[in-house]
Amino acid sequence: MNAAFVSAIFLSLVPATGSPALEIKPSTGAKTVFTETGNEYPFDTGVVRGTLRAAGKSWGLTGVIDLASGAKISRVNGLFSHYRLLDAETRHGEAAWDWPSTARLLDNGAVEVRWTADAAHPFDMTAVYRWASPNTLDLTTTVIAHKTLRRFEVFLASYFEGFPAVFGYGKTGLVEGTKSMGDWLAFPRDDAATAMIADGRWQRPPHPVTFKPVTQYAGALGMRRDAKTGLVGLVMAPPADCIGVMMPYGEDGHRSLYLSLFGRDVKDGETATARSRLVIGRDLTDKQAIELYATYQKENTP
Repeated sequence: MNAAFVSAIFLSLVPATGSPALEIKPSTGAKTVFTETGNEYPFDTGVVRGTLRAAGKSWGLTGVIDLASGAKISRVNGLFSHYRLLDAETRHGEAAWDWPSTARLLDNGAVEVRWTADAAHPFDMTAVYRWASPNTLDLTTTVIAHKTLRRFEVFLASYFEGFPAVFGYGKTGLVEGTKSMGDWLAFPRDDAATAMIADGRWQRPPHPVTFKPVTQYAGALGMRRDAKTGLVGLVMAPPADCIGVMMPYGEDGHRSLYLSLFGRDVKDGETATARSRLVIGRDLTDKQAIELYATYQKENTP
């Protein structure tokens, strides 16, 4: 296990005072958390407990509980669930939640979810969930196009219980999303991403949304913070894999946080992959959250 990995695990559990919030040792193997029970994949990492694919549904991680406090972390539609599937011309179904899928537990302890192309979805999609440490989940999403998908986007959703403060990573640091900024906020990667978000895809029914750009991101990092419990949720992706971090303003009852993955053309027959990470920490400062993201970027830079 390399030093950066150990450091990332320790830092994510250290409060602002500098003393550990929990004494957690790094996981020595990926097989220690996901188990298979029928069509569900329960997990207990020693930090959080919950279920992947509750009732066989592709809602990501649901019923997630912080073991130290007993606080609920996730809402019914889960953390790291694949939601809207969009390209320049089409919204493919309502959500990946409603697209039939299958899953299996892999030999290395990860769970692989598969969706197979059909009339509404001209691509195959695979998602592999793997615990990198007791509070850190890595997700790899892969699509194989069966027609050219222009400006293709997979909207990766996380719905938190509590966590009223929300932040995007702007050029000057973490920027809190407030009501004064708008109802739905975007931290796009660049000018091309800003244009893509505004190309009309988000006006397609059901549930049309207009995202207001706040500022271009310094990195694909979003954060939700819960002052009552000290819990912090981070979602992140390499910039090459993510065109925007999206959210409602902080105290909106939705309590969601999104990564817009891919954001590029995927040619007929091409395989494309996007990576993302979820971290559940306690009493993280803004500086520590940004440092965790910097470590993640280094891990995912060729």
